[in-house]
Amino acid sequence: MIELKKPKPKDVAQMQNLVAPEVAKGVILPRSDDEVSTNIRSYVAACEDGKIVGFCALHIHTPQLAEVRSLIVDEKTRGRGVGSMMVKELLKEAKFYELKSVFTLTYRRAFFENLGFYEIPKTKLPAQKIWADCAKCKLFPECNEIALIYDL
Repeated sequence: MIELKKPKPKDVAQMQNLVAPEVAKGVILPRSDDEVSTNIRSYVAACEDGKIVGFCALHIHTPQLAEVRSLIVDEKTRGRGVGSMMVKELLKEAKFYELKSVFTLTYRRAFFENLGFYEIPKTKLPAQKIWADCAKCKLFPECNEIALIYDL
């Protein structure tokens, strides 16, 4: 049975191991142990039998806008609704913080559209997002991710 929890700093190594294959492919941006630890409170983790099988983070950019980032689900666990559970949890958190919208940059358009996100031009995203995060990507500046947003 899958349960959602807030990960702890001691979980960072397990999280890094889970995301490593997607980072190697360039699908998810690399984040150092220090960066994950510093932002550990922004993550939600999906656990099964005491093991983290997925996680993602809600990164707040402005008083009105946040981002779902670093969404990963273990390959053996995919197709069971774990990703949707985690994103829905982050959307609840965004509502708690009284944000107006949540965006994501993704290759998985249909997944996010099924949750109520819709496509927007990347030019609508905060400039600091592009320079702070996207510049770390091995595909930058030739990004082929899609920007999607969810209105709260």
